[in-house]
Amino acid sequence: MTSKQENILEIAQQLEQFKNIRTQTLELIQTLEKDDFVVQTAVFMSPPKWHLGHVSWFYEVIMSKMDPRYEFYSQEYSKVLNSYYQSFGQPHEKAKRGILSRPTIDETLQYFSIINKRVEDFLKNMQINKKEINLFKMAFNHECQHQELLVYDLQHLLASDYRPIKQKIPPKPSGIEKKSIRISSGIYEIGYSGNDFCYDIELPEHKVYLNPYRIDAFPVTNVDFLKFIEDGGYDNFRFWLADGWELVKKKNWKAPMYWEKENGSWLRHDFRGKQEINPNEPVCNVSYYEADAYCKWATKRLPTEAEWEKAASWNEDKKIKTIYPWGNDSPTENHANLLESYLWSPSEIGSYAAGKSHYGLYQMMGDVWEWTSSDFVGYPGFKSGFEEYNDKWFVNQKVLRGSSFATPKYSVRNSYRNFFKPDERWMFAGFRCVEDI
Repeated sequence: MTSKQENILEIAQQLEQFKNIRTQTLELIQTLEKDDFVVQTAVFMSPPKWHLGHVSWFYEVIMSKMDPRYEFYSQEYSKVLNSYYQSFGQPHEKAKRGILSRPTIDETLQYFSIINKRVEDFLKNMQINKKEINLFKMAFNHECQHQELLVYDLQHLLASDYRPIKQKIPPKPSGIEKKSIRISSGIYEIGYSGNDFCYDIELPEHKVYLNPYRIDAFPVTNVDFLKFIEDGGYDNFRFWLADGWELVKKKNWKAPMYWEKENGSWLRHDFRGKQEINPNEPVCNVSYYEADAYCKWATKRLPTEAEWEKAASWNEDKKIKTIYPWGNDSPTENHANLLESYLWSPSEIGSYAAGKSHYGLYQMMGDVWEWTSSDFVGYPGFKSGFEEYNDKWFVNQKVLRGSSFATPKYSVRNSYRNFFKPDERWMFAGFRCVEDI
């Protein structure tokens, strides 16, 4: 096959992926009422309408980078749909996205369709090289990120009033043994090693030395975290970093986000409604500060991102890295609880035996993102792949690894580095613990 034929085939594959991603975005909002699209319930979330417009606008950004002659559909739309790209003008303030009634949801959906046609025409008619195809792949992955953010926002906005068009029954967990796994010391090469798309922040691969450690086979569960609460974990400053303790007092934190105490019982209010917490589900919607405090209470610590990645990726027998904890096969419903599982909540630990890593760690993908102790900075030798995208956030953020029940399968790989500020807990984040040996 010639390079030209390979390019044509690659473009055809990307067009198919583009259509699948756009369809999935529309599925997420299909059951919303018009009134739902414009509401902003907190400064950290965005109205559903904004997500629809922004992901479409970002494709225009990509096309304008490739073709200087490209004309944006609407400069007015650009002003309100720009998130933080200063090179495209002053963005509208995030905390005030909910005050805008224009463009209307009907106009936004029309814009969504127009951009579909523009992207398809662009890919079919423009002479684009592999580097430019990768820019489109980044735009596809960007939309996947916003699908997940949209699910976070729908939980905050609607909770059990949201009616997804697909809802499946969770798998039954198998017998489980809560234990920790010993990982030997040595040099590990962290970073992406595959041949497909990855973000610039996953590169370059580089060697790090790791001391031996033990890492929990499962994420911390609700019943584990409840013991921390009942032992006065939120009342004892000794477990908390200084900034975290100030937040506990200022915001009166007593439990993870979406937990409520009624008649002596802890309930969680999410897409399933308000119900007693499931003791065997991974704890969800906790901040870095809460995860760190729990670890101190348990006389353990959070893993570094290198420790997490080695436990997920390294095959000790074959001396190779894998893209996913279970190997290199693409994710299925048997491996992990992802967006395409349509469960809309974490699954009980022990539910995905097929998804375990070579070392025997479970649910490192899906269910909840996992906090690490690592700061979000560029790897040694980092080179930015796109202006104003990732590297502008290299300060005051912590790295999370894995994925959640809202993560699309296209976004999943062991090397993926998510990041949030240590006080944030509106995303579906949990953690697992490590012990030094």
